[in-house]
Formats: sequence, structure tokens, C-alpha cells
Amino acid sequence: MSTAAQEDVGRRRTARRAEAGGTARTHEHLTAFRELLNRPLTSYYLILGCSALLLALGLMMVLSASSIEAMQEMGSPFYWFFKQSISVGLGIPLMWICSLLPQRFFRLAGYPLMVLSVLALVLVLFVGTSQLGAQRWIDLGPVYLQPSEPAKLGLLLWGADLLARKARGGMIEWRNLFIPLMPGTVILAVMVMLGSDLGTTLVLLLIFLSLLWVVGAPLRLFGGVLAVASLATVIMISTEGYRSDRIEGWLNPWANAQTTGYQAVQGQIAIGSGGWFGLGLGSSRAKWGRLPHAESDFIFSILGEELGLMGTLVVIALFGLLGYAGLRVATRVKDPFVRLASAAAVAWIAGQAIVNIGAVIGVLPITGIPLPLVSYGGSALLPTLAALGMLLSFAKQEPGAREALALRGPGPVARGLSWLGLGGPARKRRPARERR
Repeated sequence: MSTAAQEDVGRRRTARRAEAGGTARTHEHLTAFRELLNRPLTSYYLILGCSALLLALGLMMVLSASSIEAMQEMGSPFYWFFKQSISVGLGIPLMWICSLLPQRFFRLAGYPLMVLSVLALVLVLFVGTSQLGAQRWIDLGPVYLQPSEPAKLGLLLWGADLLARKARGGMIEWRNLFIPLMPGTVILAVMVMLGSDLGTTLVLLLIFLSLLWVVGAPLRLFGGVLAVASLATVIMISTEGYRSDRIEGWLNPWANAQTTGYQAVQGQIAIGSGGWFGLGLGSSRAKWGRLPHAESDFIFSILGEELGLMGTLVVIALFGLLGYAGLRVATRVKDPFVRLASAAAVAWIAGQAIVNIGAVIGVLPITGIPLPLVSYGGSALLPTLAALGMLLSFAKQEPGAREALALRGPGPVARGLSWLGLGGPARKRRPARERR
């Protein structure tokens, strides 16, 4: 064999060994990733971490998006930021308390919360404050309460406990879903629709459908519910002029860029001008009076303008991980109530995020619902954090989770690093007689 042939054979052998080594390393990385996902506290830390990141990002974007309007109307660029900070300051302890509560509390809490939500929605019809054609708020002086927001949590807890009780003896007979779950949901939805809140009505429908999906309702029942909901939506759109304008602006926004499509067009211009990495935090041009409701309904546009495509993808990824963690809890915990409540919470939070983002980028009509954890508004933030605290409580019921939480390490940071495999092993709690 010639020298050139020998060198060629050597190069091929080296390439094969390098390829084999690369395949082995890839396999090791995949194995380590699977082990990380299979750890008992994966759901717990994903829910906690994603919620914290979205909250921090939300505060930052509320400050940026509202600063100009707040300076013009209130004399301080921090006015709306301070109000949102107060809501966050109340919501974090609420989330922490809910994470410590037992399952029985959530099962019982759904009934009074459902009743209070209906009473508050009735009260809105008589003493509610109307804004932009919608009567949704109760003026409590320093704050405005929107009863339709806690109604989502009330329907979730009440419906999950109702179906869990029916499932106590085995599989749920789908015909039993009509009494009283469906009438209760219809009453709540009608009360919300009377306040001209179509967006929240759609979220309530998502919660209801997720409960039906978990209990295994037949597809024809879904078809019937969706047909009735579609008919009701068409009636609501045709009877309210501003909703018809929204549909017209959604179908052809650029032809109505100065009228019904103005908000949609300005939102798309803002998010499109951000490019890959954005104009920079605080550098938005749309918040200078061009984009209505920049700190609430259209905060995703400001986020895309200032942080670019990468920033929007991070937000979408965080909501995706949050949804994955909630569904992971629902599949790993065998209790029927936990499965139903966890799945419904994911449908609520992730579904509302999809509707909000879809409206901003123009693939869905504008419904006026906020982006969970990110948009301005305490009435929406507090029930959402309570639901996330509930998911944290349920995550502790996963196999091995309580044992893992019982490990005592040097501190929370060290425990987090140990869980990620970046620190030393956590020390187990010693029995009392060994500590003497």
C-alpha cells in the first residue's frame, strides 16, 4: 500500500473515532437531560423559576411602557410601576401561602369563591365603572376590582372538585357533567358577557373545556359546546358595534390603519421594528402616545420593540415551560382533583397568553385580555399568582418530592445548585437523637 493510501486510511479511522466520540458525548448529554427532567422537584422549580422571571420581566416592561403616559398624566414616570409593584408585593406572599396550603383547602375554597364571584359580577351591573364601552370594574377608591378575574380561579376550583367527587367511585359518566357544572359555567359566562367582557368569557370556556378533556368527555360534547359558544360569540359581535369594529380591524387592519385597525397596526409596527435584538430597554418609540394600552393589552409589542425577537422568544419559552411543568404535575400526581385543577390552570394561563400574543401579532382578534404575569393590572395578577401557588403545592405531591424538600442543605442557593448538579450533595436531616 502506498504512503498516500495509508494516510487516507488513517484519516478515515480518525474521523470515525471522532464521530463515535461525538455520538457518545451527545448520548451522555441527553441522558443527563432526561435525568434532570425526571427529578422529583423539576416541576416545583420550573413553576417557581418561570413565574419569578416573568414577574421580574413584567415589572421592567410595565415601567418602560407606562413611563411616558404616567409622566404626562400623573406627573411621575413611576406611577403605574409603583401600583404594579404593590400588586406584586401582595401577590408573592399570596403565592407563597397557597404553596403551603393542603389540597383540602383548595377543594373547599372553590365554592365560596364561586358564589362571591357571581355576587360581585351582579354588583358590577349596578355600580360598576364603565371604560371603553365595557362595564367590568368596581371602584373601591384607590383600586379598581375586576370580579371576572377571580371568577376564573373560582370556576377552576369548583369545577375540579365537583368532577373529582363524581370520579370517587371510578370513571366519570360524561352525562353527569351537565348537572351542575355546565349550568354553573353558563351562569358565570353570562354574567361576564353582560359586562361586555368577551375575552374573559373565552378564558372561562378554555377552563371548562380543559376540565371536560381531562375527564374524557366525548368529542361530540366538545363539538356541541363549541357550536353554542360560536353562536353566542357571533351574537355578541353583531349586537355590539365596537366588537364589529374590532373584527373589521382584525380582518383588514392596514386598510383601516387610522380607524378600527389603528391599535393592531401600531402594535405590529412596534413589534416589527425591534428586529432580532430590539432597540434597547426603554427605547420604545410606540409608547410615546402611538400605541394605546401599551402597558396592559399590548405590552408584548413594547417588549418586542425593545428586546427584539430574542426577547419575545424568551417570553414564549417561559410560558411553554410553565405549561409543561403544570401538565407534568397533572400526569405525575394520581389524585383526580390535582389532575383536573392543574390541567385547568395550565389552560387558563397558557391559553390567555396565546390569545394575548395572537392578538398582538395579528393572528387573532383583539379581545382586551392581559398577558399573564407581565401586563399591568392587580386584579388579573393576584388570582394568577394564587393559581401558581396552588400548582407549587400540588408539585410537592409528586413521587419523591416531599422527601427531596426535606433535605437540609447550607441554604436555598446551595440547594438550588445541588439540584442542578452544580454543587455538592445536600445533607439529609439527621434524626433528633443524633443531633444531641
